[in-house]
Amino acid sequence: MDAIILQILNGLDKGSAYALIALGLTLIFGTLGVVNFAHGALFMVGAFVAVTVQKLFSLSYIEIDETRTDFLGNPLKVEMPYIDHWFGSATGAWMQDWSVPLSILVVVPFMFLVGFVLERGLIKHFYKRPHADQILVTFGLAIVIGEIIKALYGANPIQTPPPSAFLGTVDVGVMLGFEPNAIAYPTWRMVYFAFSAVIIACVFAFLQFTTFGMVVRAGMADRETVGMLGIDIDKRFTFMFGLAAAVAGMAGVMYAPILSPHYNIGMDFLVLSFVVVVVGGMGSLPGAVLAGFMLGILQSFASMNEVKALIPGIDQIIIYLVAIIILLTRPRGLMGRKGVMEE
Repeated sequence: MDAIILQILNGLDKGSAYALIALGLTLIFGTLGVVNFAHGALFMVGAFVAVTVQKLFSLSYIEIDETRTDFLGNPLKVEMPYIDHWFGSATGAWMQDWSVPLSILVVVPFMFLVGFVLERGLIKHFYKRPHADQILVTFGLAIVIGEIIKALYGANPIQTPPPSAFLGTVDVGVMLGFEPNAIAYPTWRMVYFAFSAVIIACVFAFLQFTTFGMVVRAGMADRETVGMLGIDIDKRFTFMFGLAAAVAGMAGVMYAPILSPHYNIGMDFLVLSFVVVVVGGMGSLPGAVLAGFMLGILQSFASMNEVKALIPGIDQIIIYLVAIIILLTRPRGLMGRKGVMEE
């Protein structure tokens, strides 16, 4: 039982990342009708925002410390972080330790701006083009972004540790009535799952309970009619593209301590997340979230040694096998709408 619960937790961890990326993909497709294969690259950019903030917080200069001397009696040269100089040593140390969560304050406006520029500068020219054209141009854009990241940060993964307060494990077994230390799970992964749940809930609440969100949902259902009512639906959809980019960026920032960022991380998640979107149903936000968590849990169970010994390589193909089965039985996906991607 403890092994099963552990795999469920692993699945929720992976599913959280899939669901957040798939949610952004579905927001863009549902509002703009664009198949955005650059969305995984936005997740990667978010992860590297966390890397950049951490590096900026660690920048330092050389200072002469008159109170300390070397073995010859000369004053020591010490490195003084700029943030320690500006905010004090205690605050500076706290900012360095909490650089990943603090990166959220940077990534939201930055990624929103990136999304706005991409939509206005490139994506809008492909609204009425075939989906194949959209896939080609956005996939090419993802490759370009990946190569830029590679040129700036190198090809090797960059470790981005979480705050020291979250370096340990949570004794989930005690919470569920098991013996102590029966199920110990990394604290930051629990934080990531909780963070994902909050972001997903906020996006759904925004669309469901705000006037802006209601207009967007109406535009997703019938864009022409909403436009005839005098509402500039294009501006609202542009905002949603920026929002989707910000969600992907936040997902990348918080995932950086779990999987060290590297220039190809966006592609790794994009393919799986696009499968999640198709399985959930193109244009269906609840379907994207449901499929994300479901496929994450299935992939986690398929990665168990007992399962891999029985069916070698099953962990690499389980998501695609499930996708084939679901699409053969439900061509629109779990919660897909009639007419979407069927022309």
